[in-house]
Amino acid sequence: MIADLADWAAAFSPDDADEELARRALVDTVAVTLAAAGDPIVELTAQLPEPLRWAAIGHVLDFDDVHLPSTTHISVVCLSATLATGGGSREYLAAAGVMARLGTALGWSHYRAGWHATCTAGAPAAAVAAGLSLGLDAEGVKRAMALAVPAAGGAQRAFGTSGKCLQVGFATDAGVRAALLAAAGASADPAVLDQWFDLVGGSGASPAWPPDLSGPAVPGGLAVKLHPCCYAMQRPIGAARTLLRDNLETGGISRIVITTPEAAMQPLIHHDPRTGLEAKFSMEYAVATALLDLFPGPAHFTDGAATRPLVRRLLERTEVRVTPGGGEELMAGETRVVLELSDGTRAEAALDLPPGHPERPATVGELAAKVTSCAGEDRAGEVVDLSWETAPRLHRRALGPG
Repeated sequence: MIADLADWAAAFSPDDADEELARRALVDTVAVTLAAAGDPIVELTAQLPEPLRWAAIGHVLDFDDVHLPSTTHISVVCLSATLATGGGSREYLAAAGVMARLGTALGWSHYRAGWHATCTAGAPAAAVAAGLSLGLDAEGVKRAMALAVPAAGGAQRAFGTSGKCLQVGFATDAGVRAALLAAAGASADPAVLDQWFDLVGGSGASPAWPPDLSGPAVPGGLAVKLHPCCYAMQRPIGAARTLLRDNLETGGISRIVITTPEAAMQPLIHHDPRTGLEAKFSMEYAVATALLDLFPGPAHFTDGAATRPLVRRLLERTEVRVTPGGGEELMAGETRVVLELSDGTRAEAALDLPPGHPERPATVGELAAKVTSCAGEDRAGEVVDLSWETAPRLHRRALGPG
């Protein structure tokens, strides 16, 4: 039963490794949220509740961490719900553990069908975070999870629009709202969770169900992004960055061939991006920006950057070859980038795991550079020294009250 996850969450006690993950998640998520302080989404959500605003703003740059086994953005949901209701690392970790296990149980077939798994698994997980932060016991958390079910779903077609980050905000806010209602005495039948699980494509035959409740809070760890775009683009960017940028201005590159497993293309639905948001979900743009910008950051995923003449020329010369199969996960296989130059020579590079992957973790220097680039020199130290108590105040100062 899905509701059994509430018993695990209510009894959860983190160890030192869990606390270290929570600390990294706090710093990274707050940093990428501050990086979006000037994004239009801040004004668009100005009159909306804090959980919705913080999750939407934290996700709009697509710079927040990812849990690969579940294909979900765990921290922006669970941390936003936790901070908005006065919780700390234990509540965040318990909710993150529920979201990781629930999303993994839904599996790749759920994601491949077009669901935005961050929303599907996120709404019940946000209810866990908020419920525990509000002092609910296991039975109360079960009711909160059940009350969050109506908002537990989102669609991948929203990728490349404001809808992607907003539906993450909707799911987060629904979980918090459900917990508040449960705390006020609202009734719900936890059995609805199992019915919902089947309706969205879950199955008792899933190899990840029932979930393994042993081990770390977040099985498999969290992947940290070094570039503000879909995680499926981190690998081609990493591969392309190893290649030399020769004579691009004079048309030195005559052809670009990208070979990648079909799984990696599932979220990359924009092949001719015309906006910065669309560029965040484009395999073709991943390689173009890596070649032109060397280390793509927020400034390289704007409307102006996506429509640069050099970008347009490179996109016209790009071919994506998709290989069938390759596994049931986003990062199956490897991505290979081949540059064919006008003088007849070629250069190529392949990558299986990008920097920031749990098996290839970002260095201390890379993480520090990310925080500084996101928060700015003046706030970087404050972000690094944040506590769970001070983080909400920083959000309110930087983003304004909801």
